[in-house]
Amino acid sequence: MLGPRLPLSRVIGTLVSGFIGISMTNAVIVHGSPTHEEYYDENYPSCSNSHWVPWLQKQLLIRNIPAATPEMPDAWNPQYPIWQREFERFDINDETILVGHSCGGGFLLRWLSEHRDVRVGKVILIAPWLDPQERRAPQFFEFDLDRKLASRTKGLIVMNSDNDIEEVQETVRIVLEELDDVDYREFHEYGHFCADDLGGDAFPELMELIVGA
Repeated sequence: MLGPRLPLSRVIGTLVSGFIGISMTNAVIVHGSPTHEEYYDENYPSCSNSHWVPWLQKQLLIRNIPAATPEMPDAWNPQYPIWQREFERFDINDETILVGHSCGGGFLLRWLSEHRDVRVGKVILIAPWLDPQERRAPQFFEFDLDRKLASRTKGLIVMNSDNDIEEVQETVRIVLEELDDVDYREFHEYGHFCADDLGGDAFPELMELIVGA
């Protein structure tokens, strides 16, 4: 014998409440900052479609991991409030994989340092850049690194190449000195991890770090 029929509003409420608080794995990939010439060159792809970003997005999608690649306006002249607004359009939870290249890596360091109540999944910084010489975007990086940042992630990985520019090497030294529990990975002659440096758009070493234990 069937029991009493529940009101539709109560059924919907029960279903919705079952989803509240559920974290699902997703990813947000933050590109770097091109030069003024690259940004306005009609033959140069948009930043979110440059280098290995589209390849990585596709690799994540076929593994059923939704992956967003926000396009930062006027990326050649990075403004932190604008990047923050674009980044925060996406769901960030304790399962979210964050990937940042160059200036995008520096952006993630600032955002995570300033949001100490947020927990995320793996964070992978490729050739992170904090403009240590204050030549291009000094105001973008006016913040203090949170030494315990990695404790709010499922692993903080820094990928660096031994032949990248000195500003990146200096940034990496700062990160390793000021943050605890950084998983440092050094690569030989990978340059700035751009498509020309890698010999194409594929970046399997990065994918291995994302899906590995």
